[in-house]
Formats: sequence, C-alpha cells, structure tokens
Amino acid sequence: MPITYMTKEGYKKKMEEIAYLESVKRPEISRAIAEARDKGDLSENSEYDAAKEAQGLLEMKISQLKDLVASCRIIDESNLNTEEVQILNRVKIKNVSNGMVMEYTIVADSEANLREKKIGSSTPIAQGLLGHKLGEVVEIKVPAGLMKFEIVEIAL
Repeated sequence: MPITYMTKEGYKKKMEEIAYLESVKRPEISRAIAEARDKGDLSENSEYDAAKEAQGLLEMKISQLKDLVASCRIIDESNLNTEEVQILNRVKIKNVSNGMVMEYTIVADSEANLREKKIGSSTPIAQGLLGHKLGEVVEIKVPAGLMKFEIVEIAL
C-alpha cells in the first residue's frame, strides 16, 4: 500500500466520513435489506438484490477509506516554507506563451479538488513545480504538449 500524505484537516475529514458511513449509512442499508427480506421470496426480489449490492459497495468504500488513513502520513505544517515549491504551498504561475496567471494549492492527491484550486501532488503541473523557486521558468509536459510557466508567487 503506497503512503499517502494528508493534512490534519484532510485526515479529520476522512475519519468523519468513515464514522458517517459506519454509523448512518450502514444501518440504513441493513434496514433496507431487512425490509426487502420481509417481503418474501428472495429469488425474485429486486429490492433485496439492490440493497445487498449497495451493502457490498458501502463496505468496499469503508474498507478503502480505512486503508487510506492507515497508510497515511500527516504533514507537519510547521516545517513548511516558501523558499521553493512544496506540498501545501499556494503557487501562482504565469503561462509564458499567453500571459495567463493561475493559482493552485498543491495538496495530497486524496485532498485534490479542482473547484477549490487544489491540485494533487502527483499531477503533471504539481510535479513540474515542486522543488523550484520564485521567478524560475519551468517546462511542464501536459496533455496539450510542453508548456512553460513562470513561478510568480509561492505562499503558505
């Protein structure tokens, strides 16, 4: 199992999700199975089959989340700095060819959310930026080809 890096906040969210799935969703599915079972013949009971399938999917999700948190390492945020791009930095970059400026926070892959401008550390853009300093121009291979970005700002 690969090691996953998480913030304390990300770890807390995953633990809350596990608790919710186990304490709310699991009993809901158990009730649905019991109700479907009470309706009689299980061989032709699509409600029962659907509830059992939902139970299997839920248990798989719970298991995956537990594996994720069991193999994670919490990032010590006190060691962060802005000397060079690293995980949990907010990085403002400028596309050299068109001048477009973008800003992303580099996070653990498990916490990536493009709507919140959080990109996973294993993405091509994050990989291309990690370890580089303010003012550097980096070439990053993206699906559209090779692009050049200037690092305009590194913040916490």
